[in-house]
Amino acid sequence: MKRSVHVVTRPIGERRAWLDAAHENARQALAQRLSEQATQEVRLAAMREALGLPDTVQRIECFDVSHTMGEAMVASCVVYDRKDMRRGEYRRYNIEDVTPGDDYAALAQALSRRYGRIAGGEGVAPDLIFIDGGKGQVGAARQALVETGLSDICLVGIAKGPERKPGLEELWVGDRMVQLAPDHPGLHLVQQIRDEAHRFAITGHRARRGKKRMTSTLEGISGIGAKRRRQLLTRFGGLKGVMGASVEDLAQVDGISRKLAEKIYQELHAA
Repeated sequence: MKRSVHVVTRPIGERRAWLDAAHENARQALAQRLSEQATQEVRLAAMREALGLPDTVQRIECFDVSHTMGEAMVASCVVYDRKDMRRGEYRRYNIEDVTPGDDYAALAQALSRRYGRIAGGEGVAPDLIFIDGGKGQVGAARQALVETGLSDICLVGIAKGPERKPGLEELWVGDRMVQLAPDHPGLHLVQQIRDEAHRFAITGHRARRGKKRMTSTLEGISGIGAKRRRQLLTRFGGLKGVMGASVEDLAQVDGISRKLAEKIYQELHAA
């Protein structure tokens, strides 16, 4: 549909106030963005110098593993590139077929899956990889990179200090340990990226753990096979919906009698 457009080049009154406010908001947003970029540039340069890394290091990927006593292990990979976190490139890996709680094996599996793809031509290899862990985790990561054919990528481990306090991190560059001052701008960048990997891993782990526990609860109810479990999940839109359903709601599902609905409700809410 065609519509006429009226362009006002010199607004007055209320329209002028709106335009001035928009200009000021844009100016402040741009100033803040430029300031943040300058800060990131300083941090990146300071980190490269402190760790003896080449000036070409720009793209950084960081891995962390999260689990509860070995349950529902999840590895995260976050990406820092062009002086900012690139959330659209984050990835999580559900860890399978390793000894519960074996962080070394979990890291190796995550790195093998990610960099195996990159070695095969999918995606972009980073200039630097951070591992949330110390010398042992770095060794496991290094072996995984060797097996994928990408052993030339720089690796740095981020280990918590003796008292596990922020600012006391031990940075492992190969067999060399570097400890930066708490106010070092390079350390601030390391902490920023490490904390983001930790946050992303924890949220993924909690979601997987909750789903696994709920699924296990449904599987433990006699009379509920795979077919009825699928029907329940489909009808109520997932596990949370099943938990929130009343006995009457449950009994409306095909194959679920009133007696079985009462049993499902009682067992779910007794867990």
